[in-house]
Amino acid sequence: MEFTIPDELLYEESHEWVDEGDGAVRIGITDFAQDELGDIVFVELPSEGETLERGDEFGLVESIKAVSDVYVPVAGTVTETNDEIIDRPELINEDPFGDGWMIELETTDTVDHLLDADEYSEQI
Repeated sequence: MEFTIPDELLYEESHEWVDEGDGAVRIGITDFAQDELGDIVFVELPSEGETLERGDEFGLVESIKAVSDVYVPVAGTVTETNDEIIDRPELINEDPFGDGWMIELETTDTVDHLLDADEYSEQI
């Protein structure tokens, strides 16, 4: 099966994506991850203002198949959560890189350790 892997994003080996903005990053799970989980039925997100270290669990995604923790690829402070996916968790299945984003962080962390689209594609 072929998965969508946008070239402009960066990826963590644990299947989270990172979209760098102006001092803030947006994070979600990849098309591969949502496909592996199946139909997502519940999402738990951190509180705005919460400070996270790289590698911390920041939430969980529950599907009809499994419950999976989600890890933060870069350290930072949560500035926004996508509350729409709390009410409509299926948005992650429908649009993992768009309406299915999960959190935004204000970060001063580097992204040097993250994979580019080609490197992530080779991993999955």
